[in-house]
Amino acid sequence: MSKQTLSFQAEVKQILHLVTHSLYSNKEIFLRELVSNASDACDKLRFEALNHAELYGDAPNLEVRVAFDAEAKTITITDNGIGLSEFEAVANLGTIAKSGTREFMARLEGDQKKDANLIGQFGVGFYSGFIVADRITVESRRAGLKPEEGVRWVSEGAGEFEVETITRPERGTSVILHLREGEDEFLASWKLRSIIGKYSDHISLPILMRKEEWDSEAGKQKLTDEWAPVNKASALWTRAKNDITPEQYEEFYKQISYDTEAPLAYTHNRVEGRSEYTQLLYVPAKAPFDLWNRDKRGGVKLYVKRVFIMDDAEALMPVYLRFVKGVIDSADLPLNVSRELLQESRDVKAIREGSTKRVLSMLEGLADSEDAAEREKYAKFWKDFGVVLKEGIGEDHANQERLAKLLRFASTHADEGVSLKDYLGRMKDGQEAIYYITADTLAAARSSPQLEIFRKKGIEVLLLADRVDEWMLAHLYEFDGKPLQSVAKGAVDLGKLQDEDEKKQAEQAAEAFKPVLEKLKEALKDRAKDVRVTTRLVDSPACLVVEEGDMSGHLARLLKQAGQEAPKGMPILEVNAEHALVKRLDGSAHFDDLAHILFDQALLAEGGQVEDPAAYVRRVNALLAA
Repeated sequence: MSKQTLSFQAEVKQILHLVTHSLYSNKEIFLRELVSNASDACDKLRFEALNHAELYGDAPNLEVRVAFDAEAKTITITDNGIGLSEFEAVANLGTIAKSGTREFMARLEGDQKKDANLIGQFGVGFYSGFIVADRITVESRRAGLKPEEGVRWVSEGAGEFEVETITRPERGTSVILHLREGEDEFLASWKLRSIIGKYSDHISLPILMRKEEWDSEAGKQKLTDEWAPVNKASALWTRAKNDITPEQYEEFYKQISYDTEAPLAYTHNRVEGRSEYTQLLYVPAKAPFDLWNRDKRGGVKLYVKRVFIMDDAEALMPVYLRFVKGVIDSADLPLNVSRELLQESRDVKAIREGSTKRVLSMLEGLADSEDAAEREKYAKFWKDFGVVLKEGIGEDHANQERLAKLLRFASTHADEGVSLKDYLGRMKDGQEAIYYITADTLAAARSSPQLEIFRKKGIEVLLLADRVDEWMLAHLYEFDGKPLQSVAKGAVDLGKLQDEDEKKQAEQAAEAFKPVLEKLKEALKDRAKDVRVTTRLVDSPACLVVEEGDMSGHLARLLKQAGQEAPKGMPILEVNAEHALVKRLDGSAHFDDLAHILFDQALLAEGGQVEDPAAYVRRVNALLAA
C-alpha cells in the first residue's frame, strides 16, 4: 500500500479558494455537478464496453447511488461507471487541463462571484463539493483493473491532497463529502430527492436512494436497506413532448450547457424517413465567452440509440451555428462511430441538413412572429449572435436565401434592426439597387461623405461595420432580384432617381473643370488611379472610391490588421467642383500641396491612415500661414 501527499496545480488552488470563500449562493448545485459527473462516468464505461464487453464484469446494469449519514455528517455519491486509476485520480482531480479556467475565475471575481451555477461551465464541477464540505474523500477503481488497484484521494480543499492505493472490490467511484458546520440541511432524504428531481430528473440512468419507513419507537422516518430510483431514468428527449413541461426543458438545457439563464428558444422533434433521429436543440439567451473561436467544437451531444457517443459532434451542425446546444440521438449510426466517420457519413449529412433547417425555422419563427415579445427575443438574439450568423451567408449556399432574410442592419433611416425586406419596402420609385456602405465603425459609416447625395435624395443606405461584413458581401450579390451596391464603388449612377438637369449640370461641371483635373492627375499620379468630378458629394470637397470589382479600402485595412498582404491598388479621387476648397485649386500657387491635402482628408474621412502624417501637417501649416 502506497501513500503520498501532492500539491494542487496553481489554478486549482485559486479555484478552491474561490469555491470556499465566494460560492455561497445556490449551494445545492454541488449535487447536480457530482451526479452529472457520475452519469458521465457511466456513459464512458458504456462507450468503452462497445469494444470491450468484459469491462462490465458481473455488474452490467449502470446506476448512480446517493446516500447520507446524519451521524457522520456525510453525503456519498457512488457510480459503477468507468472509475479512476491512481494516475487518473492525480491527473484529473489535481490539475485542470480544460481551457477557460482563467475566464471562470475572472467571472467569479467580478459581478458574479456569488453564483455557484458557473462552476460547471468550465469543467471544474467536481470542486463544487467544497461549497458544502470541508473534506472530500474519493474512492475509485477503474474498470478492468484488479480490486487491489483501487485508489483513495483525500483533500481538505487547501493546497494539498493525499493519494493511496486501496482494495476496492467493485469498479466505479464513490465521492464522500464530509459536510462543514452549518450544512446539515442536506442531511435529509426529502432535501436530496428534491434537488435530484429539480436538476437530474432527465438523466437516463437510475439514480437510487434508500427508501424510508416510519419508525414508531423513534417517532420519525428511518432509512431501510432497500434502494429505489428517485428520477424518471429516461432520457428527456425520448419522452413525448406533451409529457415534458417548459421547466423541465429549461432545466435540461441548463444541465447540458452549464448556463445560468433559460434558453431563448428550443425545438424538440423526432425525424423519420431516410435517416431516423431525435433532435432537442436550444438557442442560448446570451453569447458564451468563446463564441468568436471558430476552432471551438460545437455544443451538440451525439447519442446513438440512447448511448452517449461524444460531447461535441461538430459534424452535426455548421460552424456558423456553433452557439446551438442540445442533443441528437440517431437510430442509424453505428455505435462505434468516430469523428472521421462522422465527416464521411451520408446519414450524418442528412442529420446536419435537417438540424440546420430546424434551427433556422426556430429563428424565423421568432423574427416573423406577430407577437412583439417574440420579435424582441429575435432582436436580442441578433445583438448577441448576428455576427456569427452572417458567416453562414458564405458557408451555407443552400440556405443563403433564408439566412439573408434573417439579417439585420443599421441604416441611414434606423439605428438597428433593418431587414432587407424592410429596406425593399422603403425603396424609392425607380430605385434599382440596395445601397450599403462598409466602415470600421457605425459612426464612421454614418458620417461618410459618400452618403451625401443619398441623404439629399432621401435614399436609404445600409451601414455595415462588423469585421465579417466585407466577407459576407463577397457572397451576397442580390436579394429578391435587387443587386446590393456599395456607395463607395464605381461611379454613382442613380438612374431614374437623378433628373436630366442634374445630369446635364454634372457633365458641364466636368467639362469646365477639365484643365484642373488634368493637373490633379499629374500631382497625384503616385497615389490615385484617376481623378474625376463627382456627383455623390454635396458638402464635402472630395472622397475616395474604388472601381467595381476592386478591393475596398476598408477590406484592405482589415487584411492589414490581420497581418495579411492586401493586393496593391490605387483608389480614385472624386472631387466636388462646387466646393470652395476645390475652387481654390485653379491658379493656386500651392496647387500640389492642396491636391495632397484633398487626398489625405478624403483618406481620413473614410477611416484610413495618412502614410506621412508629418508631410500632411507641414502642408496644412504652410497653407494656414499663406
